[in-house]
Amino acid sequence: MLNLKALFVFSLAAVCAPAFAQNANPASPGTLNYVEGQASIEGRPLSRRAVGRTEMQPGQVIATANGKAEILLTPGIFLRLGDDSTVQMVSPDLTHTEFRLERGRANVEVDQIYKQNVVLIDLPNGQAQLLQHGLYAFDANNSTVRVFDGKAAVYPGQNLQSNIKPIEVKGGRQLALNGELVKPQRFDKDQAKNDPLYQWSSLRSAYLGDANINLASEYAGYGGFSPGWYWAGGPFGYTWLPGDGLFWSPFGYGFYSPYYLYGGGFIYGRGGYGGYRGYGYRGGYPGHGGYPGRAGQSHGPVGSFHGGSGGSFRGGEGGGFHGGGGGGASRGGGGHR
Repeated sequence: MLNLKALFVFSLAAVCAPAFAQNANPASPGTLNYVEGQASIEGRPLSRRAVGRTEMQPGQVIATANGKAEILLTPGIFLRLGDDSTVQMVSPDLTHTEFRLERGRANVEVDQIYKQNVVLIDLPNGQAQLLQHGLYAFDANNSTVRVFDGKAAVYPGQNLQSNIKPIEVKGGRQLALNGELVKPQRFDKDQAKNDPLYQWSSLRSAYLGDANINLASEYAGYGGFSPGWYWAGGPFGYTWLPGDGLFWSPFGYGFYSPYYLYGGGFIYGRGGYGGYRGYGYRGGYPGHGGYPGRAGQSHGPVGSFHGGSGGSFRGGEGGGFHGGGGGGASRGGGGHR
């Protein structure tokens, strides 16, 4: 059974759930959530042991060679760095989260964002502010912003300035910041899905979605739950538990609030770009008769968490990006190490 202890974000954690907060490291913008291959921070090699323990400070740089890295931004937002790429932390604040992509490529998955969140990705010739849930791709080598789904406000130049009118880039379009004022251009999303960084990002989203279902099931009906980042261990790292409702990643994987499961919400199958869709059902919640049903997995009696082997079920063909349902305030989270 996975170690499912979690640290809630604020000092409220010590009051609401002291049993879950022992020996915990908080997760905040800049926390390393996954690494594979060759990667370093400030020239020091990063290993799997650094996951969940390494937090970037302003000015610090993570670089990859033949490797990839995943970094947490605000709750529900993941930055994924491709091969031969470098990213610098500029600001870790929850209301002003800024990273500078100095070299190579990065994808950013936005599953939830509030109007109070100013999330910025800097490029050599401009800056993009992420405005909606969706998937965003950045290439520092040619200073390009690509939006699969969502919307970004792109500012030519080096900084976000009030006297510069942004260029709006919507889903299915990209903008090359080459010093000329050009309109966003369409790109072939189907072809772009074959990109190795896109495929890796999709797999990471799948892992985090599976981890979310496990943790949301564990916390369903637990009165002291607080939304944010929760440590799932294994190949997952931290995953995200929203405060209420069900949110879809741009790859079609669900992020469920424990309150959604506690209220009898459905467990849906995979959707997104070329994925699968379907739905399942819960037989209840921990301590009340069942767990989220997933094909290929047999569930044990009440009180057990993993009843058998298998993974998430898949339904029929589907597609499209789904916005999140539900509300609830999201707060910077934490987790257990």
